[in-house]
Amino acid sequence: MAAEVVIGRKTLRLARPSDVAVAQRVAAHLQRRIAEDDWRPYRSREDAVRAWSRLSGIRLQVMQALGLLHEA
Repeated sequence: MAAEVVIGRKTLRLARPSDVAVAQRVAAHLQRRIAEDDWRPYRSREDAVRAWSRLSGIRLQVMQALGLLHEA
């Protein structure tokens, strides 16, 4: 059964209902880093985004929804 969640005004289509909690947790984590400008252990936001862009699945979808991937 598929599920959907809205993050950053974009609707993410997820494989299972349990993925909604994962997407929300990842979004909260990334939004905190954006708000606090905290990119540790990376030197900069660009370095962090470049490293994280290698990820796949839910994390990549959340990064796209938050508009982070255009920076990589």
